Amino acid sequence: MNTGVKITAFAAALAATFGTAYGVGKGVGPVGEPEKAGHGEHAAQEPEKKTEDGHAGHEEGATAAASSLPGGLQISQDGYTLALDTPTPARGRTTLKFAIKDAAGKKVTAFTTEHGKELHFIVASRDLNTFRHLHPVKAADGTWSVDADLPAAGGYKAFADFKPAVKGAQGITLGADLSVPGAYAPKPLPAAAPTATVDGYQVRLGGVLDPGKAGELRLTVTKAGKPVTDLEPYLGAYGHLVALRDGDLAYLHVHPNEGGPGPDVSFTATAPSAGTYRLFLDFQHEGKVRTASFTVTAGTPGKAPAPVTSGTGEAGHDAGAHAHG
Repeated sequence: MNTGVKITAFAAALAATFGTAYGVGKGVGPVGEPEKAGHGEHAAQEPEKKTEDGHAGHEEGATAAASSLPGGLQISQDGYTLALDTPTPARGRTTLKFAIKDAAGKKVTAFTTEHGKELHFIVASRDLNTFRHLHPVKAADGTWSVDADLPAAGGYKAFADFKPAVKGAQGITLGADLSVPGAYAPKPLPAAAPTATVDGYQVRLGGVLDPGKAGELRLTVTKAGKPVTDLEPYLGAYGHLVALRDGDLAYLHVHPNEGGPGPDVSFTATAPSAGTYRLFLDFQHEGKVRTASFTVTAGTPGKAPAPVTSGTGEAGHDAGAHAHG
């Protein structure tokens, strides 16, 4: 019997982001200690403060509104800013450098380790055909650097997912634009298909996704027609999910907190709105991390949920890559 494990994500952003639970494999117990909310799974915000006339104060209201947005839509939040040193990187193999700066403009050097890393860095093309889950290295002065392969000219978005090492701090996901010079030829989203083929693995995604309503999504990993029952832990988990909303690239990064080791991975997701989403699911087997990508359509609230369909993974599109630091 497969286990579904619930994780609260963006609890305050009820209608503006995913509320997700993500379980993995058969019930064989947790991979390490269960993880607390953070790293993209933000805790609920405090109630909005009022002025004497009953209206929200300007500063408090602005903070509450900013905090309720999905992750990755802002370059600055809660006094932290994603500062890119390389906003126009070269096409192909390139080095990206950036820093997280505080409200005083100083580079932050202290972060809380979450899921094995102090900071998780994602780069995706605006057309959602290229996806990179990278692991940058931090210098003593707070400058991060990582090598990346950006195969085509055009717009990209970089996401920094971290938690400051400050008492009471919550996880933050900041987003900033990258632009690769050259002739730009955007690609359409991958065509719908029931499975994604990734490096000889077949990954099937079934279930439904409906805005404002929780639905179970189910991921099954096979190879050569046989179930993969020995998935390996990667950053302390058997599976990772990054979801990006087509259009504005609203971001969600979710990790399971127990279960494994396959072949089934399940999670429950609530879409923040009707529309199209790209799901990028990382799993590790035989010492290598692979990414399966899926195109998922969420229907209109109050109507029957649309069936989940999936696009091809790395075999058909430049869907994923991992760099380690």
